[in-house]
Amino acid sequence: MNRDSDHRSSTPLHSVSVAGAVIREDGRMLVIKRRDNGNWEPPGGVLELDETPQEGVVREVLEETGIHVEVEQLTGVYKNMARGVVALVFRCKPSVGVEHPTSEATAVEWLTPDEIHAHMGEVYATRLLDALETNGPHVRTHDGVRLNTMR
Repeated sequence: MNRDSDHRSSTPLHSVSVAGAVIREDGRMLVIKRRDNGNWEPPGGVLELDETPQEGVVREVLEETGIHVEVEQLTGVYKNMARGVVALVFRCKPSVGVEHPTSEATAVEWLTPDEIHAHMGEVYATRLLDALETNGPHVRTHDGVRLNTMR
């Protein structure tokens, strides 16, 4: 075995996902109800190998909601420690389109920050609420359900 294959076998594999924290002028944020698990989450998904993170956000938000967005800035990096998934979240503003259910979302809604806090799990609500702050980007870890506070 050569050194390159030794290095590859010991290198951890991570999945990278992207999500859009899409904020309307009235402060409401775009969320989807996922078709596969029924959870309310920001629109997003796995980053493809041939696209930039910003291109991935635009594609995922459009595919899942029907809304085309302009990417403004990175607001957070979140790692699911149990699954090895790193999520990059970007603040976006809607440009064109009308939200509608898609093959990936049974519902698409514009929620207030209070509604997000009440209707979403901690990990996903935090991603959206962090995007409202100007002191980011935030770097957080979680177990898939709860944020880790010790890291």
